[in-house]
Amino acid sequence: MKVFMLGWEFPPHISGGLGTACYGLTKGLDELGVEVSFVLPTAVPLSTPSHVKLQSPSSLPQARAKGRSAKQPDQSPEIIEGFEHMEIHRVSAVLQPYATPEAFEQAAAELRSQQARKPQGRADTADMPAGTFDAAGGAYYDGDLMVQVHKYARLAVELARLEDFDVIHAHDWMTFPAGQAVAAAVGKPLLVHVHSTEFDRSGQKINQQIYEIERTGMHAAHRVICVSYLTRSIVVSRYHMPADKVEVVYNAVQAADSKRGPQAKPIRHNEKIVLFLGRVTMQKGPKYFLQAAKKVVEKYKKVRFVVAGSGDMIAQCLREVADLNLGRYVTFTGFLKGEDVDRVFKMADLYVMPSVSEPFGIAPLEAISHDVPVIISKQSGVSEVLTHVLKVDFWDINEMANKILAVLRHPPLQKTLRQHGQIEVQKLSWRDSAEKILDLYAYAIQIT
Repeated sequence: MKVFMLGWEFPPHISGGLGTACYGLTKGLDELGVEVSFVLPTAVPLSTPSHVKLQSPSSLPQARAKGRSAKQPDQSPEIIEGFEHMEIHRVSAVLQPYATPEAFEQAAAELRSQQARKPQGRADTADMPAGTFDAAGGAYYDGDLMVQVHKYARLAVELARLEDFDVIHAHDWMTFPAGQAVAAAVGKPLLVHVHSTEFDRSGQKINQQIYEIERTGMHAAHRVICVSYLTRSIVVSRYHMPADKVEVVYNAVQAADSKRGPQAKPIRHNEKIVLFLGRVTMQKGPKYFLQAAKKVVEKYKKVRFVVAGSGDMIAQCLREVADLNLGRYVTFTGFLKGEDVDRVFKMADLYVMPSVSEPFGIAPLEAISHDVPVIISKQSGVSEVLTHVLKVDFWDINEMANKILAVLRHPPLQKTLRQHGQIEVQKLSWRDSAEKILDLYAYAIQIT
């Protein structure tokens, strides 16, 4: 089986759970012998510290470069260390939906600076970085995320015409137009993978243009893959998808490496750490986390609430901390990645995910794999697969505070949550998820 996979993030550069999910799923497919060509935007930093190592085929044994003789050396894909059947192609598009305008413009400026160094003011395909393709004569940066989405689609079609594959797999809305364009160009079946919907990200104030892209992509696909039944219900009811075309495949987690990174020390002696790790946006519920924190510190002083992440609600959350007089008890770390994530989990006594609408939620699985007890909102897909965690409605800050206090004050409860949580997490594997995906590939090919 050969898969042409479309995604906008992949380690070492990730901004959320999608990159983690794409890595885990492709790793599972790789173990099953599935060949994956993963199409990734170029505008991502390549120097980010990570356990994921990318290499060019020229640095590997000749056997890994099989089937590439017909292509120019400068168009060679990148190989991921530890993968046998996967390669990454980069196309010159800027797909960063959670970036600030400044970060988005910086990424665009980097591409423009490359453009400026090209003769006659354009990027020539022969001079591009390895694995990069550009359509005829186009500038690197067109100034708008939606324009970049369609540019990514155009470049994906250019690449697809050079590749041999059986099925197309597109992750989330920014790659759906590319999936449709490639399917139309080569006549292969399309599966779209819904990790999040516009209703999850924006509540009822949705971006109609994004909604239409999502809806059109879902209806164009042979099968829609959802990360939970919660997401499936939204896809069926809000996007009017026939229920028999929508499948659920749960995410999983890689076991934490206890030897990775230095052991973390507490911020203060005898201080308990309650962790929020995720994007600081409306969807993730940081406001409810801070309001619950206020109620906790009224009864328990030896505690610190750590907010690890970045997002458009950072300024609002800082004001909330000041208004609640919580400055002594709350620490903002900014966005964490790699070993810093391991370190903050090792420091934590409790992880809380108070998401307003969470299609799945990989972070609680990562917390449990690091031996950290977990509280999750009932409005999350991961609550469908975890039993030995504490669950609470995201809006119920009184109950959230009570559950936080229960875990911090009662070591036997902590121990029980850790032990049984580990058992549950060990039952979730990316290989099992990949096997379900592989069955869907085979079915889509059969009915095409």
